[in-house]
Amino acid sequence: MTYLRYSPDVETSEADEQKTIDGIIQGMTQQSEVVEKREQHAVRASHAKSSACVVGTLTVADDLPPELAQGLFATSGTYDVAIRFAQGPGETLGDRVSTHRGMAIKVFGVEGDKLPGHDVPTQDFVLATGRTFPSGTASGFLSDAKKIGTATPMPEGVKSAVSSMARNFNKVLSMFNTAYAKADFFGHPFSHPIGDDYFSQAPIRFGDHVAKIGAFPASQAQDALHEWQLDPHQDEDGFRHAAIGYFGEHEAVFELRAQLWANADTQPIEDASIEWPSQDSQYRTVATIRIPIQDAYKPERVRYFDEVMTFRPAHSLTAHQPLGSVMRARLQVYRALSAFRHRENGIAEENTADFAQIPA
Repeated sequence: MTYLRYSPDVETSEADEQKTIDGIIQGMTQQSEVVEKREQHAVRASHAKSSACVVGTLTVADDLPPELAQGLFATSGTYDVAIRFAQGPGETLGDRVSTHRGMAIKVFGVEGDKLPGHDVPTQDFVLATGRTFPSGTASGFLSDAKKIGTATPMPEGVKSAVSSMARNFNKVLSMFNTAYAKADFFGHPFSHPIGDDYFSQAPIRFGDHVAKIGAFPASQAQDALHEWQLDPHQDEDGFRHAAIGYFGEHEAVFELRAQLWANADTQPIEDASIEWPSQDSQYRTVATIRIPIQDAYKPERVRYFDEVMTFRPAHSLTAHQPLGSVMRARLQVYRALSAFRHRENGIAEENTADFAQIPA
């Protein structure tokens, strides 16, 4: 199969894109201010409620073919990783509001040319459930951010009802072998967070090529989680307790896979809401993540993960530069919102570079 090559002209900015990005930052900062006033603490503007804060290793596969042996994956080797699993909303809600989830991965000891502003040896992969980003473009991101901002002051019961409607809507669509990314974004199933698939949703540079990234559960213990369903009426922090219970007894294994860009017509760079068809290119394994048995919610480590650490697409090798409208927005939005959170909480914003800094 022939894969398309990366070049700077694969990206095309939207008209007034910087104005759009400034609007996202302003709106999401205002949303964070509302949440801070209610919770008496500034939290992440998305994925605020963590369910597991764990460490493990990422091992690059041996003898990858040339198109996959790119960037971080150019040579085999093993790296330390820190991984934060979290719920989607930018506020601390009960698990009746089951929206999309996040899996943020920080890889340590990564040498090579980095993006401007990132001068430490780490590589972040910021993944979420759902193969696509519902907003698609920066302008769509702004529109959806405004809707979320309007809903932020509403009671939790209203948010739970919206989540339930979205989840049920997607159940109906699944009967016809289809699904709606935005419905899953607001109403993800009550599934086990360690049994979910996670995706970059938008493309990144992949050395000489372009790819989307996914993390897929790959152990028998995780296979056994497919039928698990949370009863949110029994436990408002059930996803966290489920993750803690899992890591107390089992290791987790995820295959990190890349879906290479092969068709410019069906696999757009600028619209992250469009799923790249599998008939054009499949997700192929480039590395294995192993998370051993551990206490997944140690207080000291949780404080470090939740308060000090930052996970951003901008923490990247040049070889894995985020691409497309949504990613260009994220590069600026994540930085601005992180600065707001750290400033409000009186905590130094650290671009954590040393795995040894993580509380044991």
